[in-house]
Amino acid sequence: MDPEVKKQTLRKLTYGLYVLTAADGDDVAAGTVNWLSQASFQPPLVMVGVKKDSGTHALIERTGLFAVNILAAGQKDVAAAFFRPTEVEGDRVNGQAFEPGPTTGAPLLLGAPAWFEARVTDSVKRGDHTVFVAEVIEAGLRDPEAKPLEMWDTGWFYGG
Repeated sequence: MDPEVKKQTLRKLTYGLYVLTAADGDDVAAGTVNWLSQASFQPPLVMVGVKKDSGTHALIERTGLFAVNILAAGQKDVAAAFFRPTEVEGDRVNGQAFEPGPTTGAPLLLGAPAWFEARVTDSVKRGDHTVFVAEVIEAGLRDPEAKPLEMWDTGWFYGG
């Protein structure tokens, strides 16, 4: 297989950009992810690929819980804020205002148009990411008209 063709082909897959968060008491982790998809209607399942050496991965493994903050089309700067290590200062995580999730305690970004919390049911540990399959256990919608942020619109690439 031609590695350049493989890379370009896989980059044609469409992805949104999300801020994945997890918490265990005062231990909080957050990071931008894009390998996420709904996997089932009943029960409502999602799947997300999380880099194995990330702080978010460690907390999800420990607690079995996480939250996903769905970003709006104009929030590229918010996505970029979570490319770096997690810093919590008061009610802000990486500079973004948040509240703890009602079920998981994971940070829910107040500026995100939608969010959900999930409980891990299964995981697949292969390669450099773990795929967590999780049941959605709570959801919130702040802006039903918001168009989601898509990787293609940012000029960034994470894949291939």
